Amino acid sequence: MGTSTVVLAYSGGLDTSIILKWLIETYGCDVIAFAADLGQGDDLRAIEQKALNTGAVKARVEDLREEFVRDFVFPAFRANVIYEGQYLLGTAIARPLIAKRQVEIAREEGADAVSHGATGKGNDQVRFELTVMALDPRLKIIAPWREWDIRSREDAIAYAAKHNVPVTATVKSIYSRDSNLWHLSHEGGLLEDPWNEPEEPMYQISTSPESAPDEAEYIEISFESGDPVAVNGERLSPAKIVERLNALGGAHGIGRVDLVENRLVGMKSRGVYETPGGTILLYAHRELESLVLDRETAHFKEMVAVKYAELIYNGLWFTPLREAIEAFVNATQGPVTGTVRLKLYKGNIISAGRKSPFSLYREDFATFGQEDVYDQSHAEGFIRLFGLSLMVRALNGLPIAGMDLPKPDYAKFKRD
Repeated sequence: MGTSTVVLAYSGGLDTSIILKWLIETYGCDVIAFAADLGQGDDLRAIEQKALNTGAVKARVEDLREEFVRDFVFPAFRANVIYEGQYLLGTAIARPLIAKRQVEIAREEGADAVSHGATGKGNDQVRFELTVMALDPRLKIIAPWREWDIRSREDAIAYAAKHNVPVTATVKSIYSRDSNLWHLSHEGGLLEDPWNEPEEPMYQISTSPESAPDEAEYIEISFESGDPVAVNGERLSPAKIVERLNALGGAHGIGRVDLVENRLVGMKSRGVYETPGGTILLYAHRELESLVLDRETAHFKEMVAVKYAELIYNGLWFTPLREAIEAFVNATQGPVTGTVRLKLYKGNIISAGRKSPFSLYREDFATFGQEDVYDQSHAEGFIRLFGLSLMVRALNGLPIAGMDLPKPDYAKFKRD
């Protein structure tokens, strides 16, 4: 089947710049370049002009920062998702939004294909393509890295030079980075050896804890039904809240993660992430939930978060299971309303207070001195019933692993 028009997810970097030219030459098609502003800080107007100069028939640049945080980051954040205990999914959570908008633009423009710059070794190819399959399986998906004979950064730079594609990359640029409002990731270069410590000049949005201020800074974050709505009493939009906390956290060396993770495609990779605002928000959200969620809901929610994180990492955002988990999480968030006070100091977040009108914490219940609220004698019956299965096990003489105890005489056991 021939391809007439392709919507390319375009960043203006080396890979997507040569992909734009390659699509035109290989498929003889029109290319519409789509660039999403997710808070990465690029000059998107310059990117738009660059796409047109490289041969795109149209370039569409869209500000998706608020939608990104409101409809993708915050729903996952309400679940406290973390992949493999450390990664806040900054790259993974952006891909379904970019691909969704790509599909919508393809419909608006009458395109019959979409294309992306993800390699054949990584997770992003899965995330982009599963989203397209879920939203419009009629669209052809073109993944140049799985088709062409370019195999290295040097090959890509040579291709750009041969075809007069303007790029700023050089062979000496050692790190592969992905940036948006939620995080900045670093891969490649020195990081390919997991024994190497990251070099300080690599970091871009956070200072080192050693260079952070010697004075701690207190901040307050207010929540309504699970979502942060204000910082230090100032109400801000979702994107502005993340932006503000990135600045505050970055200045105090917060949110650095060095992780060897398990990719979906079966190999391990090493990445370093900077997520200052997200790290603060996650900490604050958990603090507030500790105050307002009952034990069973809180514990079940922890289990759900692991699965939710896997779904996002694996590109399964637009799936029935993720939607069902989101519905459950949202149902728990009504009482997650209140304010959390935190102290930021040299890479650390320290709790300094939390309050909510829906708090389940009662000082008169927790105190040791109020027998009229909590009668300690009631605990005896609870413990006997709670440990009943252990008593039965002992009475039946069942062995206990790792212990060689003499069997007591249970003939006189008091059954009352």
